[in-house]
Amino acid sequence: MAGLALVAAYVIGHLVPAIATYAFVLAMLVGLVPIARRALMAARMGTPFSIEMLMTIAAVGALIINATEEAAAVVFLFLVGELLEGVAAGRARDSIRSLAALVPKTALLEENGKTREVPAESLAVGSIILVRPGDRVSADGAIVAGESTINEAPVTGESIPVQKGVDDLVFAGTVNGDAALRIRVTAAAEDNTIARVVRLVEEAQESKAPTERFIDRFSRYYTPGVVLVAALVAVIPPLVGGGDWSEWVYKGLAILLIGCPCALVISTPAAIAAALSAGARRGLLMKGGAVLEGLGKLTAVAFDKTGTLTAGKPVVTDIVPFGRSGVEVLRYAASLEAGSSHPLALAILEKAAEDGVDLLPSTDAKALGGKGVIAIIDGAEVFFGSPKAVTERVNLPAAHERAIASLNDDGKTVSVLVIGDVLAGAIAMRDEPRADAVAGLKALTDGGIRTIMLTGDNKRTATAVGEQLGIEVRAELMPQDKQRIVGELQKEGFVVGKIGDGINDAPALAAADVGIAMGGGTDVALETADAAVLHGRVGDVALMIDLSKRTMTNIFQNITIALGLKAVFLVTTVIGVTGLWPAILADTGATVLVTMNALRLLRPIK
Repeated sequence: MAGLALVAAYVIGHLVPAIATYAFVLAMLVGLVPIARRALMAARMGTPFSIEMLMTIAAVGALIINATEEAAAVVFLFLVGELLEGVAAGRARDSIRSLAALVPKTALLEENGKTREVPAESLAVGSIILVRPGDRVSADGAIVAGESTINEAPVTGESIPVQKGVDDLVFAGTVNGDAALRIRVTAAAEDNTIARVVRLVEEAQESKAPTERFIDRFSRYYTPGVVLVAALVAVIPPLVGGGDWSEWVYKGLAILLIGCPCALVISTPAAIAAALSAGARRGLLMKGGAVLEGLGKLTAVAFDKTGTLTAGKPVVTDIVPFGRSGVEVLRYAASLEAGSSHPLALAILEKAAEDGVDLLPSTDAKALGGKGVIAIIDGAEVFFGSPKAVTERVNLPAAHERAIASLNDDGKTVSVLVIGDVLAGAIAMRDEPRADAVAGLKALTDGGIRTIMLTGDNKRTATAVGEQLGIEVRAELMPQDKQRIVGELQKEGFVVGKIGDGINDAPALAAADVGIAMGGGTDVALETADAAVLHGRVGDVALMIDLSKRTMTNIFQNITIALGLKAVFLVTTVIGVTGLWPAILADTGATVLVTMNALRLLRPIK
């Protein structure tokens, strides 16, 4: 509305010059009224010298000296900066509550040998529920019968489904794999894992004080300082030196107007608006100026592993032939896995397609819960599954066991192929680091920032990836553990950034000084975070921090320009060398210089 009013004022001023002044006054008031209202509210709440109060003083001062066009333009530019700072903020809580959708609304309750569907929230601790293959688990519990793979990515971030059996714990919201499970409920609906994540996020957001922008801190001293200097100039010379009251009161008013902070007010929003725009073009989204400022202060950055430091999906790393060639091992394994949506199966099929391996027709294919898959290919029974399941079929020589153990030590998941009753080979898979992860982490450590990996993945895999990347590792963490570690780092004096992409990262993202979501992550992570790296490049985190530091340097330059010119004309006005109008023109010039300097931040980020 302020922008439209400003355009209308320019048109009216061109068509009817006699009323141009009034048109610009009205245009200014469109934007100034809500700003002044916020200034008064802040004053009543104990913050009389807010950025809004500075803006109000600037606009009123410009009116007094009849600079109505500049007043309307500065108000509009200020509002643009404020708008850009406020984009995408305030939606986190609704998004967090959407987590509840992860937990099924109903459950299959077993009672007296019969199964019936009941509301999941009605489940009592100790109840027995049935979870079918492909269903989401409706409550935290322990398995009492059955063996299956569980996709725990929503809760722990584990990149590969985990094998679970009797007495193993399962979490609400995770996905059952290939076999039915009977589970004893261990936590009521209001206390299950997802409910705790929701509470952790909300508590973290409520306990984290809002970050104060630099200009807010600065205005707290600048505004009363200008008023005090103007009052002293107007009163002291007549009282102490017998000066002429009218002359010194005029000089006092002139100093008040010279101090009118048009250039100062626009210095921060202009720089921040330019930086936010430049970052957005590079896929670096920051939710406001406070976030942009905070990024440059980070001294420790905690990364999630799966989907953040790694690509988030397993790939084939090794094909180990035992009795057949590597190509044959891949062909038989891919033929068995054809049509499966399991992450490991997809990795094998992708490798086969990449190598141009033709698949063989199979019959009587079936999955053996928690063990592997079996089918008839070329008249022979072919099995592909875990090394443990293979030992139930054939003898696994010590040399092969050592080879598999070595791959496991590297954090790789190994599946073994058996054709008939003969070992054919093994295939190892792992969620590999992103291509730029090593360089991205080095850029941070070179800048004196501590890096640490916080992951729900198993310790062996996390340690192997951590050694590859040269980063400190904490593994097998639940969401509350990640949040706790972020808090511990803050207590040690670190300003902490948390980078993640999953629901399990949400509490830590909310608790960190700056939470950054990786592009392609869950909506919950993106909404909880203060910023987002849309292209998923680890190196972009260092670029974001660098942009923050350059922006703060630009803001300090702008403030120096604005205050430097004011200081010069303050002195020359007091000693009578210059009058009011040259000082006001200098302030207008400072506004232009400050804006042009801020626009330098629009240059492409490299």
